[in-house]
Amino acid sequence: MSRYLDHKLETEERVTDLLGQMTLVEKCGQLNQRLYGWQAFERVGNSFDVTPKFEEEVAKFGGIGALYGLFRADPWSGMNQENGVSRANSARVANQLQKYVIENSRLGIPMLFSEEVPHGHQALDSESYPVNLARGASFNTTLQREIAEAIATEISDKGVHLALASALDILRDPRWGRAEECFSEDPFLAAEFTKAITTGFQASGRVAVILKHFAAQGEPVGGHNSGPVSIGMRELREIFLPPMVAAADGGALGVMAAYNEIDGVPCHANGALLTGILREELGFEGIVMADGCALDRLLAMNPDVRKAGAMALMAGVDLSLWDEIFPNLAAAVVSGDLDEEVLDVAVSRILRLKFQLGLFENPYVSETVPERAESWRALNLQAARESICLLENREVLPLENAQHIAVIGPNADALYNQLGDYTAPQNLADGMTILQGIKQIAPENTIISYEKGCDIREKVAGGVERASELAKSADVIILVLGGSSARNFDMEFLNNGAVSSKGPNMDAGENVDLADLALPAVQLEIFQALKQLGKPVVVILVQGRPNAIPEISEQADALLTTWYPGAQGGIAVAETLFGIVNPSGKLPVSIPRSSGQLPVYYNQKAGEYKEDYFDERGAALYPFGYGLSYSDFAYKGIQTTHQSRTVAELESGEKFRFAVTVQNRSNRAGSEVVQLYVHDQEASITRRKKELKAFQKVEIGAKETIEVPLEIGLAELQIWSIQNRWELEAGTVRIFVGGSSVTAIETVIDITNGVR
Repeated sequence: MSRYLDHKLETEERVTDLLGQMTLVEKCGQLNQRLYGWQAFERVGNSFDVTPKFEEEVAKFGGIGALYGLFRADPWSGMNQENGVSRANSARVANQLQKYVIENSRLGIPMLFSEEVPHGHQALDSESYPVNLARGASFNTTLQREIAEAIATEISDKGVHLALASALDILRDPRWGRAEECFSEDPFLAAEFTKAITTGFQASGRVAVILKHFAAQGEPVGGHNSGPVSIGMRELREIFLPPMVAAADGGALGVMAAYNEIDGVPCHANGALLTGILREELGFEGIVMADGCALDRLLAMNPDVRKAGAMALMAGVDLSLWDEIFPNLAAAVVSGDLDEEVLDVAVSRILRLKFQLGLFENPYVSETVPERAESWRALNLQAARESICLLENREVLPLENAQHIAVIGPNADALYNQLGDYTAPQNLADGMTILQGIKQIAPENTIISYEKGCDIREKVAGGVERASELAKSADVIILVLGGSSARNFDMEFLNNGAVSSKGPNMDAGENVDLADLALPAVQLEIFQALKQLGKPVVVILVQGRPNAIPEISEQADALLTTWYPGAQGGIAVAETLFGIVNPSGKLPVSIPRSSGQLPVYYNQKAGEYKEDYFDERGAALYPFGYGLSYSDFAYKGIQTTHQSRTVAELESGEKFRFAVTVQNRSNRAGSEVVQLYVHDQEASITRRKKELKAFQKVEIGAKETIEVPLEIGLAELQIWSIQNRWELEAGTVRIFVGGSSVTAIETVIDITNGVR
C-alpha cells in the first residue's frame, strides 16, 4: 500500500509521498476545475449516466482536482426539477462521479465537489435564507454561525466539500449589482460575521469554506461589476482586509480571488496580495480558488496561455474555475515559463485539503439523504425576523383594528423576488410571500385584498387604476415595492454565469449595476396615487441594495426594509406588521437621498471639507446602524473601568471596558443593538469620523434598565500608521455609544506611553 493511503501517518508525510508519485500532467489536473458540474451527468428519468465529456476530462488529466456546481440549478445552468439533481438523488450522483474518478485514475485521488452557498445551497430542494445584506442587519453573529452550520450539514449530506460563500466584499458603492452579497459597508461588522460563518461552515470538519471575494471588489469605479478599484494601501488595509484577517484567524481553508484589479494589478495576478499579505503576513494556509473564467482575463496582459497561467500560479492562485489557462500549466513547465517547484506548492495545498477533509478514507457519503430539518426553517424564519429594519413609524404600526387591508405592489406576492441572485428553482409550497404571510397572520375575519399594480420597472396595463380602486375601501394600504435579483429562463448569460440581458423584473444581482438608485418611476407613480386616497400607507421595501427613497421617507406613514428576506420572509414581515414580532434590525449600510451623493458610507474621513452640496444635503437619508423598534430605548450613561491605559498594557492584552446604561421606556420588551464607535483624535494620519468597534444585541424588558458591557483593545485601537504598519499610537480617543452611528452619549479615553 502506498504510504499516502495510510491514515495513521501525518498529513504532510502523506502529501509528500503522493506528490512524489505524480506525473506533471496529473499535477496539472489537480489544479483544474474546468467543467461545469451539470456537464458531468446526463439524467434520463431517475437514472444518471456519466457523460463522455466528464470521462474525457478524467482521462486527459489522470483525475480531476475539483468539480463545480454538480447540484447547481438555475436559469444559467439550465437545470431544473426535470433535468437536475434532486435532494434525494444528490448523494447517489456524487458517489457515482467520485467512484468513476477514483477507479479510472492511476492514483485514485478523490475530487472535491464545490457548490455555491450565498444564502443557502443553490440547488433543488434546499433551504433559502435571507441574503447577506439582510443578515447583516441582524447584528447577531451567533445566529449567523448557526445558519452556516445548518448549510454545511445540508451540503455535506449531499457529498459537497467546498462551500463558496460570499463574505469578504464591503459595500462601498451600492450601484454595484452584487450589493446583496455584502454583509455591510462597515469592515468591523463584516469581519465579525465572516468569523462567525467561517466557524459555522467548518465546525463539523467535513466542509471547507471558500470565502468570496479577495479583495476590495465592493468599490468598483462607477459601480461597474468587476471594474477596477482605485484605492491605496491604507484603504485596502483599513476597509477591505478586516474580514480576511478574521477569516485567517478563524482557520478558513479557502478563499476566492476577486475579478477586479487594485491599482493596476488584477487580483488573480497580484502576488503582493495573494502571497505577501494573505500567506506571509496573515498566515493563511488554505487554498486560493480563481473566480469563474477570471484567469482567461489575464490574456489581456499576456496573450501566451502558458505565461498567463504561470503569472497566476506564481501570484498564489491554486485552483482554476472554467478557464482555458490552467490546462496549459504542464506545458508552461516544459517550456521553462514555470518552475515545477511552484507548481508543486499549489498541488500540495490541494492534496493537503483533501487529506484534511478525510476524502481518502471516506470519499463517499450515505446515499440516504435526510429530509430538511425543521430547525433549519426555524433558523431561516428567525434570520428574516431580525433582518427587518423599521425606518419610519408615524403611529401606524403595529396594525390594530384594521378590518380591510389592501396589499399592493410588485413584490407583495413574488417569492423569487425575496430570494436574491444565485437562487435555484423553488418548491413554492416551501416559501411564503408577503401577501401569503399577511393572510396567514392577520386576525380572523380581516379582509385582505390584493393587486400587483406594476412590475419592478414597467407598467402593468391598468394596474395603477385597479390598485387605487381596490384601496378606496381599505382601512390601511400595505405597499410592497423595491427591486429584484430574480433571473428567468429567457435571459442571456455570460460564460461566467453573469446576466447579460435585461428584463422587466430584474434590476439587481451579478452584472446588474444601476446608475440611478431611485426607485423606478412606475413604483413612485403607484405610491403617489395611493397617497392621494388619504389612507395610511405602509411601505415595505424588498431590495438587494439601498435605494434612494426621499419621497417615500417623507410621505409614507410607516416604512420598513426587509432586504431580500428569504423563503420565510413573508411570515416574518406579517408578524412584524401585526406586532407579533418587535423589529430589531439595524441598517448594515447607509441609505442615500440620491445617487449624486455617493459615497455616503458613514465612516468617511474627518477632514475639513463641506459635507453639504449646493443642491443637496451631504448626509445619508438613513445612517448606518439605524433602526426603530416598537419599544423606546434611551441611553442614560457610560462608565469605564479605566479612563487611561498604556500602550504596553494594551499590547499585552489589557482592554478598555465600558458599562452602558440603557433604559426601555416603553411597556413592551424589545431588542436593541448597543453600538460603540471610536474617533482617534491624535494620530499620524487622518482618521475617520467614526468607526464601529464593538456592539452587542440585548433584550430589554418593559420599563427595564440594564447595563451593557462593551470592550475594546489593541485590535480595535491600532491604525495603519504613517510608518505603513499596524501601530498603537498614544493619544486621546473619543468613544461614542448609541443605537446607531448617530450616537447618543460619549466619553474620552487616553492611550499613553507612560509606565504605571
